[in-house]
Amino acid sequence: MKHRVLSSAIASLMFAPACAFAEDAATRTPVELDELRVTAEKGRRTVLAPLPTDILSGDALVHRRQGGLGETLAGLPGVHLDNFGGGASRPVIRGQTLPRIEILSDGAPVFDASSVSPDHAIGTDPLLLDSIEVIRGPAAVLYGGNAMNGAVNLIDGRIPTRLPENGVTGAAEVRLGSGDQEKTGVGRITAGVGQVGLHAEVARHNADDYDIPGGTLQDSFAEGTTASAGASWITDRGYIGAAFTRQDSKYGLPGHSHKNGVCHTHGIDLHCEAHGSYEDPFGSSDDHTAYIKVRSERTDIRADYDDPLPGFSHVRLRLSHTDYQHDEIDGPALFNRYTNEVDDGRIELTHKPLFGFTGTFGVQYTEGTFGGLNVNNLHVAFPENGYGFVPPNYQNTRNKAVFLSESRSFGPIDLDIGLRKDWRDIRVPVPEFRVNFTPFYEELFSSWYGPDWKNVIRESDVDIFQNRNPTTRQNPFSASLGATWNIRDGYSASLNVARTERAPSVRELYAYGNNLASNSYEVGLVRSGSVSDTFPDSRTDVLETTRSVDLTFRKVGGVLEYEVGLFHQDIKDYVFARLIETENETGVPHNYLLYTAADATLKGVDGQISLQYGAGHRTTLFGDYVRADLKSEDDNLPRIPPGRLGVRHAWSSGPYSLDAEYYHTYAQNRIASYETRTKGYDMLNATFAYRLELTERQAAEFYIRATNLLNKEAYVHTSFVKDQSPLRGRSMVLGVRYTF
Repeated sequence: MKHRVLSSAIASLMFAPACAFAEDAATRTPVELDELRVTAEKGRRTVLAPLPTDILSGDALVHRRQGGLGETLAGLPGVHLDNFGGGASRPVIRGQTLPRIEILSDGAPVFDASSVSPDHAIGTDPLLLDSIEVIRGPAAVLYGGNAMNGAVNLIDGRIPTRLPENGVTGAAEVRLGSGDQEKTGVGRITAGVGQVGLHAEVARHNADDYDIPGGTLQDSFAEGTTASAGASWITDRGYIGAAFTRQDSKYGLPGHSHKNGVCHTHGIDLHCEAHGSYEDPFGSSDDHTAYIKVRSERTDIRADYDDPLPGFSHVRLRLSHTDYQHDEIDGPALFNRYTNEVDDGRIELTHKPLFGFTGTFGVQYTEGTFGGLNVNNLHVAFPENGYGFVPPNYQNTRNKAVFLSESRSFGPIDLDIGLRKDWRDIRVPVPEFRVNFTPFYEELFSSWYGPDWKNVIRESDVDIFQNRNPTTRQNPFSASLGATWNIRDGYSASLNVARTERAPSVRELYAYGNNLASNSYEVGLVRSGSVSDTFPDSRTDVLETTRSVDLTFRKVGGVLEYEVGLFHQDIKDYVFARLIETENETGVPHNYLLYTAADATLKGVDGQISLQYGAGHRTTLFGDYVRADLKSEDDNLPRIPPGRLGVRHAWSSGPYSLDAEYYHTYAQNRIASYETRTKGYDMLNATFAYRLELTERQAAEFYIRATNLLNKEAYVHTSFVKDQSPLRGRSMVLGVRYTF
């Protein structure tokens, strides 16, 4: 039995067709096919089998990788991107991005700050991934409510799971790009010493501002270094290992403006002019470069072991500690620092057949401290003769969960059942309280409040702070039932019904201040009542509840293959940012947004149909469409991607391969009240590669990938800064990869 470090979803991928990219790559490169074979674990299936799933791996992943995860995945059926220049891009699955999709590292959550704001990059480097699995549909039964719309599982090799056949394996890659002067280098090596596997890897990426039609996008630069070292003890029944990963990066924020840092509220009115105690925290011109500087350290412990106990076929362990920090810098000013320190543990036990059922029971525990929300003045010194709390505030989150998945076959029908229960609470500790008085004011306050005046004014402010930042407790429960009818000759039809619950994110709950990245002043669910009596009462009990139906049709094997999914979601208490007003006083529009809950529906279709013909030719038609409606509001949901339709042709002959794709993204006219229409665009990309077998164990590949060959001006409706951050213009990447 071969082992592979994967999430509990990966076994289900063996029952769904991989995307055309992976299939073409596997045809050309038998080694990559071997990699896919070891992803399954003995006797394991999961409730995700009925859901449409794509695998991006092998040559296809190598050729498509970019600095951001969203850019790398954009173009897969049902997957768009939410971009913020060259440094931050998040995947959008079936119309939703973080926090309604979950980003996983081998089945364990990736902890960063990407779910809090669109300018925050996802804490991974696609250059060091072995494969990426995209699950379209409610994966909350395994990964919690944040996976209500899907999950992206990032598979890496930082912890060896098997010993290299010849003692050592590795790879090196160099890339040079024209559109942004990209310079990238990647190296990795895995060695076996007895029963110990050792692994080391490093990737360095540097890119200037990228070209757009008619010029260059200022502050779209990105650079970063990721390094990892791991070791594991490997036997014929499993492994246990650990790895440490360090990521450092820096990237610009195109279109960023700090002019609206002065914005504040007077009840339902947004006011963007300094007066009285409301001062501009920057007080300088707006021509500086704004950028984010990231440091992330993560330690992982992983284990998989077969036949650990009587009655159980497998046990899997995932432990991680993440220490994440990024600084937000505008010219000379460090105006905010986000932090996220998290411990997470997950253990799963897979039992042997019992009354015809096989399944997995698991528990998960997460505890973390997040900081940086609602801060834009970290660079401002504490005022003289002032008193109050010193930023930042922190939110302490604790989550416990149990989950169960079971499956059984009844002739041609495969039945899958999944359940998950969470208990989550978020507490906001009282920040540091500081008094900075001259002797005159100390004497004055002493005369007003007595000799214990410092504690008196502190206790008063603490009471106000705690009332405005109450502890929130949610206990979401998710369940799904799926059935797959294996008709014959590779044809199948799957139906999955689910009821999933999602607890609101930290920003949705506790936001109260300016988000300069999205040009908005935001008020969270628990702060609304304290801002204005005309706003809805503060709420700590919101649970976003989704009832969903997914229908998937598949054909695997043969000349014709396809996977088409239809979905419908009925959502109660969908949390979204409602527009109160737009203020233009500074010349940069600033939206006053109130997080509220309303009922909504999302429905759509996505998939692909491929035809294999001739010698090494495959043509694939792909597309997606999603429609979102607010049922109880006279408005539309913001940043919903428009429809898309495209065609891809792949050809391979001996050492040569060619992949070309063209797709049209339609205009988006169904917009929220504070959005503008986004016009459609055409995209043409192509990759040509030549593979040279040097020896039995060594190979080199030379490739050139061209994107946006038509040099079309392209704006993505899903982006918070769509007008300030268009997609890249025509660009080419020349790469060479060596494996041994």
